[in-house]
Amino acid sequence: MSASSFNDEKGGSSSVGEPEYGHDPASGGIFSSDYKRHDDLKEMLDSNKDSLKLEAMKRIVAMIARGKNASDLFPAVVKNVACKNIEVKKLVYVYLVRYAEEQQDLALLSISTFQRGLKDPNQLIRASALRVLSSIRVTIIVPIMMLAIKEAASDMSPYVRKTAAHAIPKLYSLDPEQKDQLIEVIEKLLADKTTLVAGSVVMAFEEVCPERIDLIHKNYRKLCNLLIDVEEWGQVVIINMLTRYARTQFLNPNINESLLEEGGSGEKTFYGSDEDEEEDEEEKEKKAEAAAMAKRKPYVMDPDHRLLLRNTKPLLQSRNAAVVMAVAQLYFHLAPKAEVGVIAKALVRLLRSHSEVQYVVLQNVATMTIKRRGMFEPYLKSFYIRSTDPTQIKVLKLEVLTNLANETNISTILREFQTYIKSMDKDFVAATIQAIGRCATNIGEVRDTCLNGLVQLLSNRDELVVAESVVVIKKLLQMQPEKHSDIIKHMAKLTDNIQVPMARASILWLIGEYCEHVPKIAPDVLRKMAKSFTNEEDIVKLQIINLAAKLYLTNSKQTKLLTQYVLNLAKYDQNYDIRDRARFIRQLIVPTEKSGALSKYAKKLFLALKPAPVLESPFKDRDHFQLGSLSHLLNAKAGGYQELPDWPEAAPDPSVRNVEVKESVPEWTKCSSREKRKEKKVEKPFYSDSEGESGPTESADSESDSASGSESGSEESGSASESEESAEGSESEDVEEDEEEKDKKKKKKEFKKPVQESERTKTASVIVHLLVCPQTIAPSSALKSYELLHRITGEGLSVEYCFSRQPFSPDANMVAVQMQFTNNATSDAKNLHIEDMKLQSGMRVKEFPEIELLPAGETATAVMGIDFCDSTQACRRPVTHTRKFFVSIQPPVGELMRPVFLTENEFKKEQGQLMGMNEITEKLTLDVNCRNEHTIVLRVTTAANLGRVPCGSDKECRFAGRTVTSSSLVLVTVATKEEGAAQLTVNCEKMVIGTMLVKDILLALTQ
Repeated sequence: MSASSFNDEKGGSSSVGEPEYGHDPASGGIFSSDYKRHDDLKEMLDSNKDSLKLEAMKRIVAMIARGKNASDLFPAVVKNVACKNIEVKKLVYVYLVRYAEEQQDLALLSISTFQRGLKDPNQLIRASALRVLSSIRVTIIVPIMMLAIKEAASDMSPYVRKTAAHAIPKLYSLDPEQKDQLIEVIEKLLADKTTLVAGSVVMAFEEVCPERIDLIHKNYRKLCNLLIDVEEWGQVVIINMLTRYARTQFLNPNINESLLEEGGSGEKTFYGSDEDEEEDEEEKEKKAEAAAMAKRKPYVMDPDHRLLLRNTKPLLQSRNAAVVMAVAQLYFHLAPKAEVGVIAKALVRLLRSHSEVQYVVLQNVATMTIKRRGMFEPYLKSFYIRSTDPTQIKVLKLEVLTNLANETNISTILREFQTYIKSMDKDFVAATIQAIGRCATNIGEVRDTCLNGLVQLLSNRDELVVAESVVVIKKLLQMQPEKHSDIIKHMAKLTDNIQVPMARASILWLIGEYCEHVPKIAPDVLRKMAKSFTNEEDIVKLQIINLAAKLYLTNSKQTKLLTQYVLNLAKYDQNYDIRDRARFIRQLIVPTEKSGALSKYAKKLFLALKPAPVLESPFKDRDHFQLGSLSHLLNAKAGGYQELPDWPEAAPDPSVRNVEVKESVPEWTKCSSREKRKEKKVEKPFYSDSEGESGPTESADSESDSASGSESGSEESGSASESEESAEGSESEDVEEDEEEKDKKKKKKEFKKPVQESERTKTASVIVHLLVCPQTIAPSSALKSYELLHRITGEGLSVEYCFSRQPFSPDANMVAVQMQFTNNATSDAKNLHIEDMKLQSGMRVKEFPEIELLPAGETATAVMGIDFCDSTQACRRPVTHTRKFFVSIQPPVGELMRPVFLTENEFKKEQGQLMGMNEITEKLTLDVNCRNEHTIVLRVTTAANLGRVPCGSDKECRFAGRTVTSSSLVLVTVATKEEGAAQLTVNCEKMVIGTMLVKDILLALTQ
């Protein structure tokens, strides 16, 4: 029976059973909500065959996914919770998580099965059992849930520990009295070192005990370092939590600037006026002292503060808009002003996303532009409005453009606004006119231009455009009415044409307020308005009454009768506001025996000076909400929002973040890394010294303050959580090694000095010194020599050259070429030198000093520098002896680079940025003699002047270098597989160099 019904369920060819299951043959077989079909599923669930149970569960989960109600199947499903088939069990747990809360009594019957599931060898079953258990919201099982969470928090599987972290907020909402015990579990999970758990436990921390900052101290550095590898939504939670943490634990990085600004202004007023009050003087003295203190004690950023900023910066390139937004708000709230600019590019990138994302980003950008305008000025064009943008996006972009407007770009912005006014979107046009008004109030130089532009808009055919223009002009005229009586006259003429009530009311208010500037026109406007009074809207009627009152007070001769006429009309108006206003004004301006003392002051009341309205951004005060939060978006405090704490006045003790456990790390790990570095230095000390200054710490130095330089160096190499001792120790080692090498060089120099007879200049001696060193630094295989001039062609003089792989000290962008001259003739060779000659574009040569005398049978060596411009084209030069010999030096591509030291993490990060066209991959079969790591390293470093990068896998060898001229990064990976198979990957910014390098390394590894 079950088998046949299963076939029917599948939609098989059996037509006998079909009418029994569905009235409509077109209805979806899987998703039908017919009860008989549910009976069929129950039979399948009761079957002894796992395949039928699995099929039934798949269909039930599909029903749930479609939003169909499958709760009546609960008893049939819950019976299978003890099924031995793992696939069925997983789906049963998925179903139970959905319906356990609704069918609590039935779920409680299976509680023992869930408890057994917590001990299952399969981690997915253990996690699912805990998930179902935490979904049964019955207070009676709180102790069982608590026990399960505590056990899961110690589970071997990080996935189960992650589920335990998810269960914590559920239990807390069910029984808040369990808070203390849950905090213990959170503390335990916070110490977890896996990235899978980090985001979930921080979420639990935020839900249960966000005020317990002390739990974060010991885990702060670990969270900063794990951040880059945590899943995206975990990153958002951690970044928001660390933002609040940093605001309580570190000093404001911009405090010195604000103190100096306040102090500076205080000093000026202090010396400028002698008649200030004593209190003011005391305040100014305090400010001056504060400024002096700021100068005496410059702000030094806490290394942990720097660590947070540096580890979040790469996340600005995340594909997830929420992560980018979280990092942006962190930088805005925590970074020094000079460094906040990095977020601008990332936020502008998000503007290419969906309109929902754009809306949130623009809300935050609008807030940022009020305080940090300069940050977004280079990206002004990114905020230009497209015709396809929705209205709310257009309005926000207008807001940003208005905030970014200044004297230099205002002409461009106003030209852009002129185009927007022609749009068909009326709300957008109105917003544009308001934006023009705000630009005019903020930038005095363009006020007249804006006014003239708005006046031209008054002749627009569209009433809404005209109406909005009138309202904005009214606000602008209030600033300088005496200068603009012409505009008021022009607007008075428009009363015949403009029908929008708000615009008519604004014009009437303007004429009434400044009737003294237009004494001839005002009475005439009142006459016209009196004619049409009964047909006007209420807002216009009120302004007609006001106009009549003002004219009666200033020009009663012409307007007395008109005013009485208007007041009589208003007396019998249908609107009680207008009737009341008419009675009030009549009593106030027309003095009678009954009128009170107020009528004396009628003129002062009506014609008092009104302050000009301030046109401000609606985003002005929004920054007191944390950027990126729902509260900021709504401009109202949302439920669960936590205020961003103020900066502390004095820095709390930074030692609370030191972790004692770090000292128990086995010593050999540190030693091995140091030994590796020593080996590196023994091979290539000159490079390693220079790289120590400009290599791995370069990025750190550019980001960090000088104060945190040494700390950032140690953190950059992956040991951020270690104390500064390791950094200091490594520095002292470097110094010792440098001294040893100098001693060695001195001895060698003394030994080799007699090689050249004439050492008149200082340069020559330096070159000889550099020349001798390569023998101690070169790779274990001898440097390859190339013939430059054969002794027969050179009439007894032979010249060989090799690339010494030494930095060329006169110019770091040149490749050092070591040349060996041998005089095979019977007579002495004199005045050996290279002549000047026009080179290919960009190439440069630094000649060696002239060899004045080379006796017969003797050999002399010299070094010259050539800048090949990262090209393998030959450098052709004449060598002059008794006559000229034209020679050419062609570099192999591997000699156009210098090694750099990178950590494994830095290598992976840089490699990730050099993908696509910058990556070349080749498969190869390694030579029989080249199957061990040592030989591969030897052959690659012989073929190319690259440095070895430490690697955790013994199946991979990694190398890194930079081109000598342009410092373009070159990364090489050789991944070995079984039976001599291997894969060579080269990542290089310069594709030509990458292609040539692949050929050379392939040749070296396969021959």
